[in-house]
This record gives sequence, C-alpha cells and structure tokens, in this order.
Amino acid sequence: MSPRVVLVGPMGAGKTTVAALLAEAWGVAARDTDADVEAAEGRTISDIFVDSGEARFRELERAAVSDALAEHHGVLALGGGAVLDPVTRDLLHGHPVVFLRVGLSDAVKRVGLGSARPLLLGNVRGRIKALLDERTPIYEQVATHTVDTDGRTPEDVALEVRELMGEAAHE
Repeated sequence: MSPRVVLVGPMGAGKTTVAALLAEAWGVAARDTDADVEAAEGRTISDIFVDSGEARFRELERAAVSDALAEHHGVLALGGGAVLDPVTRDLLHGHPVVFLRVGLSDAVKRVGLGSARPLLLGNVRGRIKALLDERTPIYEQVATHTVDTDGRTPEDVALEVRELMGEAAHE
C-alpha cells in the first residue's frame, strides 16, 4: 500500500491545503510529514531547529517520510526540504509524486514577510529565492508530474492534480 499521491514543493506552494482538498475529494486521509514530526517530538519544527539543529530535524523528517510512504494510502504532503535527503529521494522512486511549483512572488505573498519559519530568518525574500533556486531542480527530479500554482486557487490546483492522477479511472 502506498500513498495515492505525494505532494512536494517549497514553502508557500500550497501542499498542505491542496492535500486536504484532494483527500476530501477522494475520501481518503491527508497526512503531512511536518505535522508527523511535530507530533512525534511534541514540539514545533522551529523549536526542533533551535534546540536540536537542522541535522536532527532532517533525521526526524527522513524517518517520518519513510513511515508515511510505507503506511499511508491517502494524500501525503512532504515538508519543503524533505527532498534534500538522498534516502528520501530514493524512497520516493516509484510513487506518484506531484511537484507544486510556485514562483518567488507568489511564495513570498503566501509565506509572508513576517514568517516564523526557521529557514527564513533574516531577508525573507532573499532566502525564499535561494531555497527555490537550490531545490527546484531536485523537486523536478523526483516528480512524476509538475503543476504550476502561481495565480491559481488551491481548488484549481487540486483539480489539475486529480486529472493527472487519472481520477476517472478510480471512480
């Protein structure tokens, strides 16, 4: 059993929102690996970064992704940096993975300049640009499909993902 679809992409792409819409449409559960890590640790991702460091967070994230890919048959949203881990990239092979692509302008608007996200301390716009530049080729590498989200509603993005997953064949 594996997820019906795995959503990857940077912060601000709408992974969690689109995952919830897809899960509702398909009558399955949505799961977010960031939420899994927070639940397992009993603290926020920001606190994990501050108290234990990014390397520890990435270990926890790798385990959360591995568990979710093995156990979850609904819609799975991965944290934005999960694909940086080579083990995670290997685990994604063979799963239906959709990269929700977002441009710099839309990502900044969605995340907000007053963001509490640990990787965005300092110049938020500059950090988001650097993360997009670094991670986009990796998202493209692991994805079986890419959906552009700029200027679109989450409902419209979810509909395109449903079409890409051949929804008609499942109903």
